[in-house]
Amino acid sequence: MITAVDTSVLLDVFAAAPEFVQASQKALRTAIRQGALTACPVVWAELRPWFPDRPSLWEAMERLGIRYSHFSPDTALMAGETWQRYRAAGGPRQHLIPDFLIASHALISADRLLTRDRGFYRSWFIDLVLMEPAPS
Repeated sequence: MITAVDTSVLLDVFAAAPEFVQASQKALRTAIRQGALTACPVVWAELRPWFPDRPSLWEAMERLGIRYSHFSPDTALMAGETWQRYRAAGGPRQHLIPDFLIASHALISADRLLTRDRGFYRSWFIDLVLMEPAPS
């Protein structure tokens, strides 16, 4: 089982977000027990500002066992096509291409996505298996 991890869950843990940290830590532990963890380039980029330098981010991700996973051409194209349908349906600019890249990457390169943004992903990626941190 390969679990792609969304930025929101990792920020909960790295920034110790009081309302989410316990649930996100528990979900990560469960995902680790069930297989491998991966994160796409968007997640790494979104996390980078929260660390003093690149090695600190790499070390934190390695401690969690999260590997860096590149985008395939299909991932990029699926993200763009889905974003285009989202905007044509009146979707606001609240969700931009990076959100669609994260979901497309999970759909193509993993078995599921660990995220707190379940509603958005469920609406636009109906075949994507989602794992959500359970509130304590």
